[in-house]
Amino acid sequence: MAKAIRIHKNGGPEVLNFEEVAVGDPGPGQARVRHQAVGLNFIDIYFRTGLYPSPSLPAGLGMEGAGIVEAVGAGVTHVKAGDRVAYAGGGNGAYAESRVMPAAPLVRLPESLSFEQGAAMMLQGMTVQYLIKQSYPVKSGDTVLWTAAAGGVGLFAMQWLKSLGVTVIGTVSSDAKAEVARAHGCTHTIVTTREDTVARVKEITGGKGVPAVYDSVGRDTWESSLDCLAPLGYMISFGNASGAVPPVNLGQLSQKGSVYVQRPTLMTYTAERARLERMAADLFDVVATGKVKVTINHRYALKDAAQAQADLEGRRTTGSAVLLP
Repeated sequence: MAKAIRIHKNGGPEVLNFEEVAVGDPGPGQARVRHQAVGLNFIDIYFRTGLYPSPSLPAGLGMEGAGIVEAVGAGVTHVKAGDRVAYAGGGNGAYAESRVMPAAPLVRLPESLSFEQGAAMMLQGMTVQYLIKQSYPVKSGDTVLWTAAAGGVGLFAMQWLKSLGVTVIGTVSSDAKAEVARAHGCTHTIVTTREDTVARVKEITGGKGVPAVYDSVGRDTWESSLDCLAPLGYMISFGNASGAVPPVNLGQLSQKGSVYVQRPTLMTYTAERARLERMAADLFDVVATGKVKVTINHRYALKDAAQAQADLEGRRTTGSAVLLP
């Protein structure tokens, strides 16, 4: 038996239950991992509220963690018992002391990186990797717009983009968050509670707009993000912090300058083992070399996951947060 956070219905943070669950032996293609740290991400809230439906209830939450492999099932050769591992994906269930899960997402965590770093960086860091290296591969000298620049993904992106010679315009909700974003490499900040995003982007770019917008806010920023794009620009919508983007009129994309729209997911990019290994190696390299520092500003006991999610949802966090079993 192990302690885990589970939901029996969708709703607010109060539906999170800290309870005992049975943890068996791994079957073919599976591994049992004892967590040392668990990542906290906005996608966990989507599953809690039902924006992203769980296959069935009751259900676990959490898609990111780091720990030690206790056992592996038949056919698993890329990890073994005793390995330090980290992962993003493999289905919900990371909010737990230990779990049996598909072994496919597991990658070995270098000794130079801590379990907290592993838990805090996999989903966010791998997301940034595919966004800036694959969805729209940035070039040195580019100027791009990033919404929610002071969030966990945002701060990861600010540092990585700066190391690549990219100028970043970042949106934030307060002056305090603007300061945090700039400290992590954001060149220009826009405080959306008192500044017009489109007007500021046009001012900064001399009226040209940007070749790419990376938008994790969703509904509230959809129109303004499109209006910030240069002709033939890329609108990359990768989150729904304010709610889902409403149905899109394709004719609008031509009116905005023949722009491209993507709605990518990390799980699509990491589905192939070889690509997953390349992405993880790229991520581990930028952290190990100090180009990107994993900023863990909040730590919560696993049993306090409801408070952790309430803080994240209420925009009271900056950087990354982890749950500690």
